[in-house]
Amino acid sequence: MNVPLISVIIPTYGREVVLRDTLMDVIEQDYPNYEVIVVDQTPTHEAETETVLQQLADAGKIQWFRVNWANLPGARNYAVRRAKGEILLFIDDDVKLPPGYLQAHARNFVERPEVGVVAGRVFDRMKLKDAQNGCGQLSGEPDSNSPEIEFLPPEAMDPGIAWYYIDLVHTTKPQRVLSARGCNMAFRRDIFYDRGLWFDERFRGSAVREESDFCLRLRQTGYEIWYDPEAHLVHLGEMSGGCHDISTRSLQYQVAFYHNHFLLALKNLTWNERLRLFSKLFDCHVLGNPPCYKEKSLQKTIVRGAFYGIGLLDAIATQIKSLWDDGQIYTRQDTVISASKSKVEVG
Repeated sequence: MNVPLISVIIPTYGREVVLRDTLMDVIEQDYPNYEVIVVDQTPTHEAETETVLQQLADAGKIQWFRVNWANLPGARNYAVRRAKGEILLFIDDDVKLPPGYLQAHARNFVERPEVGVVAGRVFDRMKLKDAQNGCGQLSGEPDSNSPEIEFLPPEAMDPGIAWYYIDLVHTTKPQRVLSARGCNMAFRRDIFYDRGLWFDERFRGSAVREESDFCLRLRQTGYEIWYDPEAHLVHLGEMSGGCHDISTRSLQYQVAFYHNHFLLALKNLTWNERLRLFSKLFDCHVLGNPPCYKEKSLQKTIVRGAFYGIGLLDAIATQIKSLWDDGQIYTRQDTVISASKSKVEVG
C-alpha cells in the first residue's frame, strides 16, 4: 500500500499527564511515514510535562509550537500552515490510540479517491462498558445499554437535525456521513490549499460545531466524508483543560454553546433546515426533552431559554460583522508575524 505522509495535529490547552500519554501513543505507532505537530496554548505547564515536550522536540519526534492565545479552530489552522503531510489527521490531547490507527486512516485515502475526509469511530470513556480491563487499558467496548447499530438513519444526513442522529460511537459499518468528530478526523491537504477551506475561528468557547461547520462547507468540493469504524480511538473526555476549561455552568460557556449552533445554521443551512435545527435545539436543550434529559424546573427552563435567545442574537451579530470582518483573527496574526520574520531573514 502507498504510505502517504500523515501530519498528526494535536492542539492542546491545560493538559498534563493525559497529554504526555497521548503523545506516547502517537509516537509508538508503527506507521512508517508521519510527523507530529503540537500546538500548545497552555500558558504554563507542570515541570515534568515541560521537560517531556522539550525532550521530544529536541529528539525530532514532535514539532512543538507555543502560542499565547487559546482558540481551537485557530490552533488547527496554525498547524495546517506548518504541516507537510498529504493527510492532515486531527486528534484531541486526551485520547488513547490502538496499534494500526494511522494505517486505518491512510488506507481510506489511498483506496477511495472520492473521499476527502475520514471520520473515525470514537469510544467515549463515559460511554464504555468497562473503563479498564485486566491489563489496565481502556476496553473499547460500547455501553451495553446502547446497542450497536450498523447504519445510521436517514435523519443523520439531514443538516437540519443530523446532529441528534449522528452516532459515531455505536455505529459498526463503514458509510458516508455528514460530519466527523473533532477528536478523530483526517483530511486531504488539498481541501485547505486547493479548495480554500479553513476552520472558522469565530466558533468560540467550547468550539462546539466548528468541525461540523467545516464539514458542511466541504459539500461544495464534491468530496465525501467517509466513516471508518476501524479508524477508532478512545476519547478520555478529561474534565479539566481542553474545551472543558470553561465551566459548563458559566455564562461564557452557555452563550458560546448556543452562538456556535446558530452560527452553523446561519452560515450553511436553508431557511427550512434552520427552522428545524432551531426547533430541535429549543426542544432538547431548553425544554430538556430527549436526548438531552435536562432538569425541567420552570426556573432552569427560563434560564436556558434566556441563553438560547442571547446566543441567537450573538450569532446574528457575528454574521452581520462578517460583511467586513471574516473573523480569522489568529490566522491574520500568524500571517503578519510570518511576513515580518521573512522580511527580517531577507534583510
